[in-house]
Amino acid sequence: MTSPLRSVWDAPAATPPPPRRVWRDWVLVAALPPLVALEAVARPEAPGRVLWAITLIALVPTLLWRRTRPGLMLAIAFGAGALGTLATGGDPQLVSTAYFLILIYAVVRWGTGRAMLAAAGLVAASSLLSFALQSFAGQTIELADVIGALAVLSATVTLGVAFRWRAAARAREVDRIRLVEREQLARDLHDTVAHHVSAIAIQAQAGTAVAATDPDAAARVLHVIEDEASRTLDEMRSIVRMLRRDGAGGAQGAAGATAAGASTRPEHAPGPAIADLRRLDGAHPGGPDVDVRLVGDVDAVPSTVAAAVYRMAQESVTNARRHARNATHVDVLVRADEHGVRLDVRDDGDPAASAALGYGLIGMAERAALLGGTCEAGPAHDGGWAVTAVLPRTGWSA
Repeated sequence: MTSPLRSVWDAPAATPPPPRRVWRDWVLVAALPPLVALEAVARPEAPGRVLWAITLIALVPTLLWRRTRPGLMLAIAFGAGALGTLATGGDPQLVSTAYFLILIYAVVRWGTGRAMLAAAGLVAASSLLSFALQSFAGQTIELADVIGALAVLSATVTLGVAFRWRAAARAREVDRIRLVEREQLARDLHDTVAHHVSAIAIQAQAGTAVAATDPDAAARVLHVIEDEASRTLDEMRSIVRMLRRDGAGGAQGAAGATAAGASTRPEHAPGPAIADLRRLDGAHPGGPDVDVRLVGDVDAVPSTVAAAVYRMAQESVTNARRHARNATHVDVLVRADEHGVRLDVRDDGDPAASAALGYGLIGMAERAALLGGTCEAGPAHDGGWAVTAVLPRTGWSA
């Protein structure tokens, strides 16, 4: 028993952290006081109904802080409830008291392990106080009432645990997807740098061979080596910036990916270029037609950025083929100018019922963010699905 209790005691608050407030909170706080007052008026037989109505209405604002301070709000509510029980000599008979279950749910869903254990102690103490007062007053405690209360409490706790676990699992999966994108980008960076280094080595060998007989050719080789070395330094700076971003965990993951890229890609071929998207152009059996348009000097885009654009476009087209209902056409537009690169992918499928982002879209957004850009996806205003990625030149040249 010591180990489970210790693990619960040491449990941190839920991740990802909850929103401070949402519009539903204000609706709930606005709706509860009239309901409490209405019930107090409609049930004149309830003991201490006026005092309980005042107490419950005064405690409604605790719901506004139930996510950020769940343990404290529960302690305030149950402490005031205990005082009300002592003052009236029994439990409140108002059904509206059930909103305390929201505070119990909040502790389980967002609180720390210490807050959950403290909440369990408060609930147990409140129940014992209620039973003691009922016994002192000569009232019979019905077993059915006890079982019903335990069932409702268990259902509330179970819901809190389930939603907490689901949110944590999704957060872990999102982190994994982001790390995968970071690893892939690190591989592309490794391939590009290795390609430049190989070119430098070849040029240096050629310069050595002709230095004695053709000094001018050797000088031209040195200029080529200088250009290749400059590009290599730029790519290396990109690797360092990426490895330093978001802490040591991401750096270790990307560093491991770079090593993996070195072992799995011995030919040191550069990553895919934007021009490779032309392979997607045309009709595809069993799927929508794809129209690829490249505008501007896409060949001048750095290879790392080009690989990112290529993979985001490829992922967008794949998503359209798999998930776009009744889609017959997919437009892919890549525009490169002095400001950067913009990718627009749209399909003509049926209007999407939901704008929830999957893990593939999260990965695309992460890849764009690593290069200082943005990637947005969602239903288009006139039907279908649209993906827009912008990689500003300052993002990869700063």
